[in-house]
Amino acid sequence: MVKITKRGKKAWVTFTLEDDGFGSVEIKGSWNGWEPESMKRKKSGDFYVVKVLSIGSTFEFGYLSKDGRWLNDETLASADSPFGSKNSVLST
Repeated sequence: MVKITKRGKKAWVTFTLEDDGFGSVEIKGSWNGWEPESMKRKKSGDFYVVKVLSIGSTFEFGYLSKDGRWLNDETLASADSPFGSKNSVLST
């Protein structure tokens, strides 16, 4: 799930992924050259991270679980990746 809060020319984007026994999760996206970033855990066990992104931009991203599964955000559109999987598509 993704929540976007717009302020001025920036968007505070909260990415949340329900815990499904993943152990740990990283988020990777086009906003930083696909570098992995660890997600934090909420008290509920769900994973989250907040990013500040430019309004009016489109980004692709995905979640990488500890066991190597590439996961999409099912609430967003998706696009084919060059690796035979799907990336989530976020427009701010």
